[in-house]
Amino acid sequence: MTAPGASDRPRTRAPEEFRARPNPLASHYRRFRVAERLLLTGHSHQAWPDVSLEGQEEAWRDAAEHVDGKWARVAERTAEVAAAYRRLMGGLDGDYALDTNTHALVTRFLSALSLRARPRIVTTAGEFHTIRRQLDRLAEEGLEVVRVPASPPDDVAERLAAAVDARTACVMASSVLFETGLRVPGLARVAEACARHGAALLADAYHHLNAVRFEPDGLERAFVVAGGYKYCQFGEGVCVLRVPPGCTLRPVLTGWFSEFGELAEAKHPGEVRYGTGAARFAGSTFDPTAHYRAARVARFFAEEGLTVPLLRAVSQRQVGVLADAFRAADLDPAVVSLDPSVPLEARAGFLALEAPDAVALSEALRERGVRTDARGRWLRLGPAPYLEERQLRDAVDALAEVVRG
Repeated sequence: MTAPGASDRPRTRAPEEFRARPNPLASHYRRFRVAERLLLTGHSHQAWPDVSLEGQEEAWRDAAEHVDGKWARVAERTAEVAAAYRRLMGGLDGDYALDTNTHALVTRFLSALSLRARPRIVTTAGEFHTIRRQLDRLAEEGLEVVRVPASPPDDVAERLAAAVDARTACVMASSVLFETGLRVPGLARVAEACARHGAALLADAYHHLNAVRFEPDGLERAFVVAGGYKYCQFGEGVCVLRVPPGCTLRPVLTGWFSEFGELAEAKHPGEVRYGTGAARFAGSTFDPTAHYRAARVARFFAEEGLTVPLLRAVSQRQVGVLADAFRAADLDPAVVSLDPSVPLEARAGFLALEAPDAVALSEALRERGVRTDARGRWLRLGPAPYLEERQLRDAVDALAEVVRG
């Protein structure tokens, strides 16, 4: 079925196009004024294409026209978004459960595990707060949480696999580290260790999807969580949990949407029933506007030929421009530095600079009209495909002014 507004003949683009002035993509983001501002927030909140407003307006019109009957149309948009996530995950089979944020999906996953029988969770010391904070709290309640070092990332998979034992309920690890933007290779080896010991694997691919090609080999039995707030340009409210085929887990935290397909069936006293497929991890009533917006953005990416290989090539070029400009600035490494040993291909969608006072640098850049952010000691510079290389160099020039000033 062809999605509404989808083109039968999407554009074919080459990475070289995005080095032109003006950037040919910028005209599709006029409402976010990407050509006028230095938005190096591509790793966090990318601009939304102008057509995303069509999705939001469609959601409103469907509610006005169909009232409570709108949910059948919502289901169509939800299916479009799930299909988009499936493509971004390399066609991994299984079910794709959507919810408003990754925390809702992660906690539902955790609630489905046999934590009394297997009171041990293995993770890294570099996980985003969604996982980090929740595991901190569970550790306070007596759960054994094993955190392996996240640096160097090339060896993370080996450390995780070695920590899995018969008491392990699951491993929770990122495929790209959120602070540094460095890739974590070899998660398939972690999946093998989990399979040997009967543990589950949950991979956090939020900084992976639509920035780096997702390789599904070896992750057929893994749960994968991600979202559209960053590189997908979907905006808030549309995150995903990929559930392996044939999953029979019964989340303790379960919403009534999970029994949608069974409401008309006979009652079964003493048993909480679950829907099939993605419904097993379903929540409850949500604002469907985000699904309409995300579906329209996914169509836009298809129409404009914005494939993952293309976006990766553009991103690598842009991250390289930022790195070259930073090295040319020759700034005091005691204030801000870049590890020269990390190859470009090891980086995902942004450039992380180490700075003892990264927050102050980010705030000073904001005063100069450059949007960045900081995580701990890392200043994060995130390009996006609609930016010009001139804008990237201007941002680094502003950073040089801050450091020298």
